[in-house]
Amino acid sequence: MVLEALNFTAGVTLPIFVMMFLGLVLSRFQVIDDPFMDTASRLVVNFGLPAVLFLGTARMDLGLALDRPLILFTVVMTVASVGVLWFLSGRIAPAALDRGVFVQGAFRGNLAITGLALVANMYGQEGVSIASLLMAFLVPLYNVLSVLVLVGAQRGHDDEPSLQWARLARNLFGNPLIVAIAVGLVINRLALPLPSVLVRVGEYFSSITLPLALLCIGGTLSLKALREASCLSLWATVAKVLVLPGLMVMGTVWLGYRGTLLGVVFLLSASPTAVASYVMARSMGGNAQLAASIVVLTTLMSMVTVSVGIFVLRFLHYL
Repeated sequence: MVLEALNFTAGVTLPIFVMMFLGLVLSRFQVIDDPFMDTASRLVVNFGLPAVLFLGTARMDLGLALDRPLILFTVVMTVASVGVLWFLSGRIAPAALDRGVFVQGAFRGNLAITGLALVANMYGQEGVSIASLLMAFLVPLYNVLSVLVLVGAQRGHDDEPSLQWARLARNLFGNPLIVAIAVGLVINRLALPLPSVLVRVGEYFSSITLPLALLCIGGTLSLKALREASCLSLWATVAKVLVLPGLMVMGTVWLGYRGTLLGVVFLLSASPTAVASYVMARSMGGNAQLAASIVVLTTLMSMVTVSVGIFVLRFLHYL
C-alpha cells in the first residue's frame, strides 16, 4: 500500500517539478534567456492558458462539476484566510511596505500554472474542468483581495494606491483567463457546438502551454531572492504551502468530499505563490524583494508539501 501511494505521488508531482528544475538549469546555462521567457510568458498567459481553460469549461458537464457548496466553501475560506492573515500581519509585519506583500504572498496561489498542471497530471481533462470552474470564482477574488491588502497596508502612507482601482477593473474584465472561462461557460450553458478546427487548435495550444509555463517558472526563479529570504518570507511560506492547504483539506473532508473534488481543492490550495504577486507588489510600491523571496521559497517548499499531501491522502484512501 505504501509503495502504491509512493508510486502514485511520484507520477503526479515529479514531472511537474522536473520541468521547473529543467527551466532553472537551462536558464543558468543561458539556453533560455530573459527575452525568450518574456515572450513565452506572454504566449502562455494570452493564448495558451486561455485555450486550456476555455476548452475545460466549454466541454465539461456542468451538472456534475457545479458543486455550489464546495465553491462557496472555497470562497469563504479564502476570504477568511485573508482576514486572519491581515490580523496577524499587524503584529509580525507592521511596516507598510511589508504588510500587504506578506498577506498577498501567503494566500495568492499560482492556480493557472502550477495548480492546473498538477491537476491535469493527476486527473486529466475531468480535473481541468473542475479546476477551471473553481478558478472562475477564485481568480477574480484573488485579484480583488490582493489590491485590498496592498492598498490597505499603505493607506495613509501613499496616495498612489487609491488610483489602482481603475486598473483593477481593467485587469478583471480584460484578464484573458477570466474572459476565456466566462466565454466557455456561456457556450457550455447554451450548448453551442464547437467547430472541430477550433477544438483542434485549442488542443494544440493546450499541449504546449503547461510544459512551456513550467519551464518559464523554473527559469525565472532567483537564487538571489532565496539568499535574501527573511523570517517574514518564511512565515508567509509556511502559511501558503502548509497551514492554509491543511485547513482547506480538513474542511473539505469534513464536508464529506473525497476523490477528484478533494484532490482538485488540495492541489489548487497547495500551489505556490503566484509570480503575479511580485509584479503587483512592485507596481504598487510594496516590498518587491520580500515578494520575490516568497515566490521562490513557496515554489521550492511546495515540491515537498504537495508530494507529502498527495501521499497521505492517497494512503488514507481519500484520493
